[in-house]
Amino acid sequence: MDILEVKNYLPHRYPFLLIDRVESLVVGETIHALKNVTINEEFFNGHFPHAPVMPGVLILEAMAQAAAILSFKTQNMIPDENSVLYFAGIDNARFKRPVVPGDQLRFEVSIQRTMRGIWKYKGVARVDGEVAAEADLMCAIRQNP
Repeated sequence: MDILEVKNYLPHRYPFLLIDRVESLVVGETIHALKNVTINEEFFNGHFPHAPVMPGVLILEAMAQAAAILSFKTQNMIPDENSVLYFAGIDNARFKRPVVPGDQLRFEVSIQRTMRGIWKYKGVARVDGEVAAEADLMCAIRQNP
């Protein structure tokens, strides 16, 4: 999926759209997506000007965005402006290395289970094959009124 198709599945836009491309997706199972990290990212202005590092919470947000695409594709659903995948929980988040401008984050997110509208995923973010972050995510698809 290129960025135009990604935008069909996510309501996020600059500066909060954190998935640049989906490399592969197996419906009901897993997604491989990527984010090119550049010095032009808005958050680098303050985090940190002297030593830019991508905030860990944004790495987790990018994992959740990949999970959203996987969930919508699994349900054979193109979301409309009222469909949102919300975080319901984050467990076992670990950050193994800083992510800096010039890095390419590669995400692998897999569905662990779904129950009563809650989706549980395992997410891993890598840079050059090295784990940068990992977490267990819980999300719920909701319709906004």
